[in-house]
Amino acid sequence: MPAYKYEALDAAGRTAKGLIEADNPRQARTQLRAQALVPLSVETVSQQNQGTGANRVLFARRVFGPVALAVWTRQLAGLVGAGLPIERALTALADESEDARQRELLAQLKAEVNAGSPFARALSTAPREFDEVYRGVVAAGEQSGALGQVLEKLADDLEERQDLRSKLIGAIAYPAIVSVIAVMIVIFLLTYVVPQIATVFTSSKRALPFLTVAMLAISDFVRQWGWLMLLVLVAGGATLSFALKRNRAFRERFDAGLLNLPLVGRLARGYNAARFAGTLAMLAGSGVPILKALQAAAETLSNSAMQADALDALVQVREGAPLGLALAGKKRFPGILAMFARLGEQTGALPEMLGRAARQLGTEVQRRAMTAASLLEPILIVGMGAVVLMIVLAVLMPIIQLNTWVK
Repeated sequence: MPAYKYEALDAAGRTAKGLIEADNPRQARTQLRAQALVPLSVETVSQQNQGTGANRVLFARRVFGPVALAVWTRQLAGLVGAGLPIERALTALADESEDARQRELLAQLKAEVNAGSPFARALSTAPREFDEVYRGVVAAGEQSGALGQVLEKLADDLEERQDLRSKLIGAIAYPAIVSVIAVMIVIFLLTYVVPQIATVFTSSKRALPFLTVAMLAISDFVRQWGWLMLLVLVAGGATLSFALKRNRAFRERFDAGLLNLPLVGRLARGYNAARFAGTLAMLAGSGVPILKALQAAAETLSNSAMQADALDALVQVREGAPLGLALAGKKRFPGILAMFARLGEQTGALPEMLGRAARQLGTEVQRRAMTAASLLEPILIVGMGAVVLMIVLAVLMPIIQLNTWVK
């Protein structure tokens, strides 16, 4: 039975909004009138969520954020695991939700399920909210008859992935903030403080120290051409972003070069490998065929060079090669991943071994990120202090020199 979003007037003339299930819009209006409501508008929920304009597609935020999706999946797993049918579980979650957009989305999913669609197919009506990996895991759970357990695994994976991402962001947040503040302070000193004192120096008609002359030249350059430098940086960033999105070959070369950087490359390699191994372990453990699981896990990789290697490994596995051997030939993936894959194939416990590899890789990424952040913090502070000290010395040295001349 389809769901409709309505807006109506009650007996007191107040506007009422909500959701109602009916076979068609006419029946929905009839049900509203039976509740002493005067319907103003009745629209299909699926149309509301899909959107018809470019602005809705480009700028509408997702109904479920990463954290909200993990929490919702955990709640759904608990209800399904307790024996509730999927449509009743969706109804319960919609009733408890305080977000109108979430209620609309859940009503849309429930309408699809009531119409006879499997839950995974119902999720495919909202591809922006539920990616291919999510839908593949749910489909495997439905086919195996253990949807509750599979949803629990899915919730665990979403939480672990979000936890790793949050820790990485937290590790680089402080150095990034310090860097931005340092740049702003230096720009302020060069564009405002130094020019204010420059007039005092130039009126003395005496030779200024080299450091002061250099600082005045830098200040003049920043004041005259700073806007052009900023424009060039913005244009360069926009051009790079456009090239990365439009030219797949260029992006693959760029991502391959990124992996060769000393610190950033190791973090990118470890993060992508942990995500790949975790997704593959979850899919394989849920009963998804290995070829389909490899395809879906490869799509989760943000680094296109590693994604190309994963797809090439998929081709080798399709031709009969063991997964461990296929991954061992891909040097962009850490060797520990291929080792655990071989052990899993030999012992018949591939999902468990891949899960261990994902946890170990994730722990290593966190350790490297925290170590790098702890080293960068004092380096940035000392560097900012050194730059500010040079500017202060460039200002003070002529003043001391003038004071000597006066004496």
